[in-house]
Amino acid sequence: MLRAMPIVLASASPRRRELLEREGLVFEVMVSPVEEIHDAMIEPERLCEMNAALKAEDVAARRPEATVIGADTLVFIDGVPLGKPADLDEARAMLRRLAGRVHKVCTGVCVIFPAGRREIFHETTEVTFHPLDEAAIGDYLKVANPLDKAGAYGIQEFGERIIAGIRGDYDNVVGLPVARLTGLL
Repeated sequence: MLRAMPIVLASASPRRRELLEREGLVFEVMVSPVEEIHDAMIEPERLCEMNAALKAEDVAARRPEATVIGADTLVFIDGVPLGKPADLDEARAMLRRLAGRVHKVCTGVCVIFPAGRREIFHETTEVTFHPLDEAAIGDYLKVANPLDKAGAYGIQEFGERIIAGIRGDYDNVVGLPVARLTGLL
């Protein structure tokens, strides 16, 4: 009898877990403690792919029998990466910077298979924010937790309050381009 190959998600993101569960995938979570690279001199797509690979490689070294998925999502505006804000003041500053503008959300994905083969790709989605004044930013921060999200926002968490529209993959903005990933798996 063939046994299904185990899948391990190398991410602490509850949103990535939810996206994979929605697809009916059976997987484990093993968080990688590696330090992500934050370097504005590296092009956004490459930076996300590098961070995804670091996470996947760390977990694959501990789980060589599994298919390991690493991912990293960053928000970029004017070529500058916005990661997770350190505090509410930084979150407020990020939302001010995004207000009324178009920015990119890039997720890098690295899948390492048991035989060592790896597939690395990224998905980029353009997101347009509504113009936001201080009151609108304050109202959003009252209902949403910005501290565990790149760019200080989540499209799936009261996103309609701040987002005017997107061009591209919605799931990518949440944190994982699921259709492309499941096609690869």
